[in-house]
Amino acid sequence: MSPEKLRQLLEAVKAGSVSVGQAAQKLRTLPVEDIGFARVDHHRVLRQGFPEVVFGAGKTVHQIVEIVRRILKGHSDTNLLITRCTDPAVFRRIKRFSPQAEFHKDAGVIRVLRDRCRYGVGKIVVVTAGTSDIPIAEEAVLTATAMGNEVQTIYDAGVAGIHRLLQETESLTSATVLVVVAGMEGALPSVVGGLVSVPVIAVPTSVGYGVSLNGLAALLAMLNSCAANVTVVNINNGFGAGYVASLINRRRPIEETP
Repeated sequence: MSPEKLRQLLEAVKAGSVSVGQAAQKLRTLPVEDIGFARVDHHRVLRQGFPEVVFGAGKTVHQIVEIVRRILKGHSDTNLLITRCTDPAVFRRIKRFSPQAEFHKDAGVIRVLRDRCRYGVGKIVVVTAGTSDIPIAEEAVLTATAMGNEVQTIYDAGVAGIHRLLQETESLTSATVLVVVAGMEGALPSVVGGLVSVPVIAVPTSVGYGVSLNGLAALLAMLNSCAANVTVVNINNGFGAGYVASLINRRRPIEETP
């Protein structure tokens, strides 16, 4: 239940159009619903503005589907993300009870879009160093758009051909926050950070040869960035970058609105 829906419910109780018993029935699964193998956090949308995101890796098809079913039932007006899930069987099962479901296999994301309102006050720009970094970048894009943001992408603009990035200076400087995704030596976020005056969220990827150590080299390079506006998430964590970018970009939470 979103903050706005909760407010409407309380106003209805106050007006007498909904009984206390009816309201209690609607709120009975808040804040946590225990389904044995998981405890679904229905209260998260009230605390943080977005429902619990389902991490698909390591879960069975049945577990993912049941968690998703409970979240969608408890939050009829919000969007939902399932990350790190490439199994078509999961998508087919979810599609049966949620026609809005979308499957983005390359990014490992299943997304249910029911709220298409714009909550971001500006624009998030997602940049990749190479084409091989796009799947991680797309995880960030899908997350940020699900959370109500305008997102622009600039792909394959790494430092090996720096002119490609400099051609996009106008787009870079128009952003409220940037997500910069790079593997190999991980230099791109520092370069972007030196061109803009807004936060840059760096995402190291496991793209690279030998001593790139599955993204560790890029991670360490980004952590050591001399650009003061660069912060770093974990290796291949496009979701985390898209989520934090959305928090930076969004309007005030609804409970703070006069």
